[in-house]
Amino acid sequence: MNNETDIHLSGPFEVTDAAGRTRKIQAIRIFDEGYGIIDVYVDFAASIQGERLYQDAVLIQQILARLRLLGYVGPDFGHGDLGLQDDKLIVLEAPEEFNVFAASKGWKNLAEEFTEDFTGDTEADPAGADSHAGSASKTQLDALLRKFKA
Repeated sequence: MNNETDIHLSGPFEVTDAAGRTRKIQAIRIFDEGYGIIDVYVDFAASIQGERLYQDAVLIQQILARLRLLGYVGPDFGHGDLGLQDDKLIVLEAPEEFNVFAASKGWKNLAEEFTEDFTGDTEADPAGADSHAGSASKTQLDALLRKFKA
């Protein structure tokens, strides 16, 4: 990631891991646009290589507490793709509810452009589109996006 495409959600703060060690976090960031599922990047000040902190429930809860303090309302995160974890970085996968918070910080959901194509143009149909069909299309789109991400 580069600074031109990052949205910084939080600056530096400290957390304590499950073993009681203090960890300095430099920043929590997201990429400025994406397709529905947001990876949340947590940058550490020192190397965490081989420590699997993305699985540390105590540490993750403190990161989530920070995000909730900043305005996020929603369920907990899971860890992101294991290939994205790094020696000074953990990547968490945010649930869909995070999108509202991310959008308030400037994130753009590129999948919305495709969702409009699947749900149809309700203005062209004065009787209104079938909301169940639109919901089914969104579910199919979400499943397709997850499949491409995997």
